[in-house]
Amino acid sequence: MRCDQTSAWAPLQQHAQAFRGFDLRHAFAADADRAAALSQSAPYVFADLSKNHVDAATEALLQEMAQQTGVAAQRDAMFRGEHINVSEDRAVMHWLLRQPAGSLQGELAAPLAQVHETLSAMLAYAEQVRADEQITDVVNIGIGGSDLGPQMAVLALQDFALAGKRFHFVSNVDGHELAGVLKGLKAEHTLFLVASKTFTTQETMTNAHSALQWFKAQGGHDVARHFAALTTNVQAAAALGIRTTFGFWDWVGGRYSLWSAIGLPVAMAIGAAGFKDLLAGAHAMDQHFQAAPLAHNLPVRLGLLDVWYRNFMHYTSRSIAPYHSALRRLPAYLQQLEMESNGKRVDRHGQALTYGTSPVLWGEPGTNGQHAYFQMLHQGTDIVPMEFMAVKKPTHSLKDHHELLLANVIAQAQALMLGQDDAGGHRHFTGNRPSTFLLLDELTPASLGALIALQEHRVFVSGAVWGINSFDQWGVELGKVLAKDIHARLVSGDASGLDASTASLLNRVR
Repeated sequence: MRCDQTSAWAPLQQHAQAFRGFDLRHAFAADADRAAALSQSAPYVFADLSKNHVDAATEALLQEMAQQTGVAAQRDAMFRGEHINVSEDRAVMHWLLRQPAGSLQGELAAPLAQVHETLSAMLAYAEQVRADEQITDVVNIGIGGSDLGPQMAVLALQDFALAGKRFHFVSNVDGHELAGVLKGLKAEHTLFLVASKTFTTQETMTNAHSALQWFKAQGGHDVARHFAALTTNVQAAAALGIRTTFGFWDWVGGRYSLWSAIGLPVAMAIGAAGFKDLLAGAHAMDQHFQAAPLAHNLPVRLGLLDVWYRNFMHYTSRSIAPYHSALRRLPAYLQQLEMESNGKRVDRHGQALTYGTSPVLWGEPGTNGQHAYFQMLHQGTDIVPMEFMAVKKPTHSLKDHHELLLANVIAQAQALMLGQDDAGGHRHFTGNRPSTFLLLDELTPASLGALIALQEHRVFVSGAVWGINSFDQWGVELGKVLAKDIHARLVSGDASGLDASTASLLNRVR
């Protein structure tokens, strides 16, 4: 059942109307147990939800809607391997990539065995490259999920990375990016990873061919040693001289592929043991999502909060502020995860929706954001729910830095809530601005794995409530198709049949 068809929908709308006068300051004053009641621990993650525009009645109504939309049944169908990606008739089993070997029976036993066969081969290759002192630079060529996931994780886990290896990520078809990376490299010391499931992605293959030309122009001869492919199209890779390939399956969506062979650069950076810890942390969150009662299930509570804000409070965006510099690419990663998954205007049956779906996600790491866009968050006309992320223990020994960082993130959440009433005009802060606070004890491969899996499952929950297919991305295709036509016209100069604006731009850039 779609959320707007449930008996909980109208009461939630009425509750939202009555909630317009809700004030966080009054809520805390009236309920000494609010922080405890709206806080929760899950594997590796502590979440404080108490500074959000919710109360016990809100959560109860949202939980009722989750029951009526069959969130638990949809979750269980995913973990059974059913084809819940209905528009492409595919299973959705990225969770299987972090499932322990031999832990499943029946129909899923064979694909799990294949997962671990590929994982073992990939990790063996990663260790081989880590031990190869001649290779000092690894260049990952991909785009979308083949770039954002591994890039985010390599940066996040840089304190666990092997010294003597540098990792570069090239995704943009803009040649300035690849050229800028290649300037500092030598062919004999560079390994290229070409990440494309089909080996046909335009941006990735354009960059791969240019990298191969550069390699040969620099005197490189052993393509098989200096190139590897993360693809299922072994023949296309072999045509370029690439002999080392690691594949994955059609039930792995790009934005969920970090756990697959796409994570090879992560494994090279942090080693086989570290990569297994990453998988184990994600699996721990999978188990929590599967087993915890919905009322105490952190991905469920976060996903329902997102629905509440989007459809009933009409907050259209969410700002992500990780207070850890190593997580600086996390906002971009979460943008793809949520907006590509849930940025849909039809339900899973192709029927137009009458309500909004994915919010706009945006953000920067703290404390940088405080000196950029936080002005709007505190005093702007729009209310933007914030999601703060912090890490309790640093991995550096610099005096005072981490205490100051933690003081800032806690203070920002406090300032958004409390505001400032004792000054008028330009110095007045309305306060009562909502935020969620996610805390890790340490940033490790396991805790990062759990944090990412938490976000994956949260997106699943909101998509399940909205009744949409969170696992296709047809909206990516139209521009790519039109670009092929425009590219041919740039070469020929033929603008016939184009609209006036496109024809004018075509002629101008030529």
